Amino acid sequence: MTSSTNLLRKQVASELKRRRLIFYTVITLSFIYLLISLLFGDMGFLKYRELLSKKTSLEAQVHEIEQENVQIRSQLKLLKEEPYFKEKYAREEFGLARPDEYIFQYDR
Repeated sequence: MTSSTNLLRKQVASELKRRRLIFYTVITLSFIYLLISLLFGDMGFLKYRELLSKKTSLEAQVHEIEQENVQIRSQLKLLKEEPYFKEKYAREEFGLARPDEYIFQYDR
């Protein structure tokens, strides 16, 4: 009877070891899957870093465009309000002159 009891205990112990091994294997594989998903998935860390870099770049572009808009608005305001600036702009941008003036242009 003692040998059958020892055999039964060994079988129970080996069954427990096998179940623990299966449990820890499943937990380890789940952890590895989760880690890979967090790093390389569609919403993973690497994608997050890429999108963060793109966001920073786009914010810089928006800032540049806003500065250009401010400059263009100030030029537009000057064109509407200042006759001297209108004349200067017409001369520099379009090469216009008054009827009694001559324009000399030099190649640089």
